[in-house]
Amino acid sequence: MTDTTPRARAREQTMRDIVSIGREHLATDGAAALSLRAVARDLGVVSSAVYRYVASRDELLTLLVVDGYDELGDAVDTALAKVGRSDHAGRMRAIGRAVRAWALAEPATYALLFGSPVPGYEAPAERTTGPGTRVIGRLVEVWEDAWQAGVVELDESPITPRRLSRDLSRIRREMGLTAPDALIARGLLAWAALFGCVSFEVFGQYGPDTFTDPKDIFEHHLQALVATVGLR
Repeated sequence: MTDTTPRARAREQTMRDIVSIGREHLATDGAAALSLRAVARDLGVVSSAVYRYVASRDELLTLLVVDGYDELGDAVDTALAKVGRSDHAGRMRAIGRAVRAWALAEPATYALLFGSPVPGYEAPAERTTGPGTRVIGRLVEVWEDAWQAGVVELDESPITPRRLSRDLSRIRREMGLTAPDALIARGLLAWAALFGCVSFEVFGQYGPDTFTDPKDIFEHHLQALVATVGLR
């Protein structure tokens, strides 16, 4: 049962404020320089008071990681809600565009999630794996739905080496998928490539003058990834 007492609501609001201020510092100072003292200063309390809510810098980083993953997942879900369930290619494009739009709007948080590891910090799997797999979960849903609908064009040649085939088969079993190993392998390529394309743009890897509008090359790549998976 949710605690709705004034004290609980005040604590919840303070936690939201800490996360919000933490994200501001993430954008201005970077993850490695994140400081609970600085957060306390902006919150208007003594530093010792913040420790009643957040035990350490690593705890704050974990809160920011979960908040970022949840916000990205919500953006993807909102985009998917506007696309018909049977439009598999459209759903995949919607996911890609939502990831790119969110990343460009929140580059510092994107960097925390998908950039270089923060020295000395390791995200606790029990708290971050669920939120962190929301996007790939939605992509897998698209591919599985398309396979079951019979609208995937795919070369089902045997996957080699055998250890890779065993890995893919295990993944299929764990996720309860009927799609073949070949589709899972193509999907993993599309997943990695999608975030690679977004990262190149967010981190300025194309250079400032390569494309008039980087969205053009992203859309071209996104369509290529849809085709790579075999969606008609």
